[in-house]
Amino acid sequence: MLIGTWNLENLYRPGGPYGPRDKAAYEAKLASLAATVGALRPSVLGVQEVGDPAALEDLAGLLEGTWHVTLSAHPDERGIRVGFLTTLPVSAIADERDFPEPLRPVQVDDAGRTTRRSGRGVLAVTVSTRAFFFDVVVCHLKSKLLSYPGGRFQPRDEGERARYAAYALGRRAAEATVVRALTDELLHGDGREHDLAVLGDLNAEEGAATTQILLGPPGSEIGTPGHDRPDKGDAARMWNVAPMIPPEQRFSRIHAGRRELIDHVLLSRGLLDHARSAGTGAPGAGAGSLPSVEDGDPAVRGDAAGSDHAPVWVRIQP
Repeated sequence: MLIGTWNLENLYRPGGPYGPRDKAAYEAKLASLAATVGALRPSVLGVQEVGDPAALEDLAGLLEGTWHVTLSAHPDERGIRVGFLTTLPVSAIADERDFPEPLRPVQVDDAGRTTRRSGRGVLAVTVSTRAFFFDVVVCHLKSKLLSYPGGRFQPRDEGERARYAAYALGRRAAEATVVRALTDELLHGDGREHDLAVLGDLNAEEGAATTQILLGPPGSEIGTPGHDRPDKGDAARMWNVAPMIPPEQRFSRIHAGRRELIDHVLLSRGLLDHARSAGTGAPGAGAGSLPSVEDGDPAVRGDAAGSDHAPVWVRIQP
């Protein structure tokens, strides 16, 4: 069984402000996405940047076999949301947005506005097969892309850039706590007995503080001396499979020419024991020729085929 996560980048039907301008560009994007999903052959794929639910249905319709679409009911201001594309029937069990108590609202702009909700819903489903019964969470944390009042993507000065970077970081950290709170709930007190996967575009690399929030108790990371030494923290701990990815494949996006792994798969202890391999892109092919993207208006890539992210995946075997 292959479990993965993929940011589909601006998945809209034609005609809107962020998606492709015409049918030809839309069909080219769907064909590119479908080719990757077909090569990947996931059982469970967490997806991000679904701007139009009908567009994900269109993508599912291009795939061989029977596919199921499950989407969050909580899109952001651009209309993008998270969801699942699966070959297995799943049942939704949570769709969270509110920051957990006693976390206070965080500031979002110079006017002093605050929010106590994540920008996009955090969706959880239960997957049940003859071999496995586990829960899966999909999320998309606050973007690293900074935007400013008036629809600007460039700051007036470095002071404004610093402030809005701080607002974005605070939001991303708070959103990570939403995911971690749901993780704690779904672990039911012991991840050695209750299998859970967390999938998502975390908009931060493996060692970032916001990514580390999702892991729970520190220690025992893959590749460290404590990895194979059970301890009481294993009940609440989640493991990032990033160290299992071959070094030459260990990136899911290229920003300003720099490779970065910002999309992640986390597993509870019980599920980690069944993990056999991990990678990016289609198995055997890696992340391939991703475009190098720059900061700026996301609408610029509305006509782009495929995605500016590579899928990240892990193979699970009973």
